[in-house]
Amino acid sequence: MKIKEIIVVEGKNDSNVLKSHFDCDTIETQGTHLGKKTLAAIRLANEKRGVIIFTDPDAPGNKIRDAINKAVPNCKNAFIAKGKAHTTKKVGVEHAKREDLEESLKNCMTYTDKIEETISWDVFNALGLNGRENSAWLRERIGERLFIGKANAKTLFKRLNMVQVTEDELRDMIEEEKDESNSDTVKNQGNS
Repeated sequence: MKIKEIIVVEGKNDSNVLKSHFDCDTIETQGTHLGKKTLAAIRLANEKRGVIIFTDPDAPGNKIRDAINKAVPNCKNAFIAKGKAHTTKKVGVEHAKREDLEESLKNCMTYTDKIEETISWDVFNALGLNGRENSAWLRERIGERLFIGKANAKTLFKRLNMVQVTEDELRDMIEEEKDESNSDTVKNQGNS
């Protein structure tokens, strides 16, 4: 699979794994401190070919992603679930299977701040994505379903609006997740 955009990753291992599976070019951030040269390279790459930010599904990865998105508008963002990118001790893009990496890259999204709000904060809360016992679980499931990553309430709210998910679409996804969860619970009780 040839990838037109340049993929921004955290380190050499991420680059090596992606290049072993795909025909692609990468820029490595070398950690959370993004220097002026690295940001300039990302900015130029985005102007010429486009950029896909594909950082690890952890706090440092999210910090890097946020910093790049603020400094370089209109980058695409690829996410992979923590459960699909880990070993027993580490989390990272380099630990994911080829098919999971490909799925994440095919479902990347472009963020922009110039979009109207499609979901209000009140609706977001009313749908149970914040302030309830199972809110964190529900946010994680919605983030995985949309390939926008695991996030706290404020970040998921922002990402949902950035990718223009409507209230009806979100309601449907939440119902499907609850139905699947209830179905799994019934199956597990039947196996007891």
